[in-house]
Amino acid sequence: MHALKVARAGRLVGLAFGLAWLAGCATPKLRPDAVLLAAQEQRERTLAARPDWSLSGRLAVSTPDDAGSGSLEWSQEGDRYRFTVHAPVTGKTWTLRGDAGGVELVGLRAGPMHDADAAALLERELGWKVPVAQLASWVRGARAGGRGELEFRPDGLPAALVEDGWRIEYPDYLAGTEPPLPRRIFASRDGYRVRLVVARWQTP
Repeated sequence: MHALKVARAGRLVGLAFGLAWLAGCATPKLRPDAVLLAAQEQRERTLAARPDWSLSGRLAVSTPDDAGSGSLEWSQEGDRYRFTVHAPVTGKTWTLRGDAGGVELVGLRAGPMHDADAAALLERELGWKVPVAQLASWVRGARAGGRGELEFRPDGLPAALVEDGWRIEYPDYLAGTEPPLPRRIFASRDGYRVRLVVARWQTP
């Protein structure tokens, strides 16, 4: 069927995701106050001033009917992005690349597929509901629209964010980045879940 759609692998991914989700929910969370929110706003300004970055890691997506996973290479240059997933079970690789003008998906069919909206294209071709436009902010622990509801860790970093109907959990962060960047990102909405484990962040 579609790439990354293997039933047994999907069940294993779903189980692993559920266990990791429970582990993430055990992290103590603080309600926001003026000091925490001011620090987060400064953090978001710093991140916004650094729009070029890349990451390597593993991605798992589960839907009410299916699941898939693979290695991920993601590079971002302002509005321009390149998002490549390799699925070891199927051996297939697909790439989503685009900018404010549109998006192209290659590797799933004989020719490239195009759309004005990346999320709509992924849902149509893979059945995935992934908030692509917001992920560029959420993956770095920042609000996409600046109006999300935040919870914080004891060290002052975001522990959870609720925005546009999605809940994003940040169980831990990678050491050695400034400001600190998440190592694990769990996002969920209405039975759809996205789990990202980052092995490496790179910024200019």
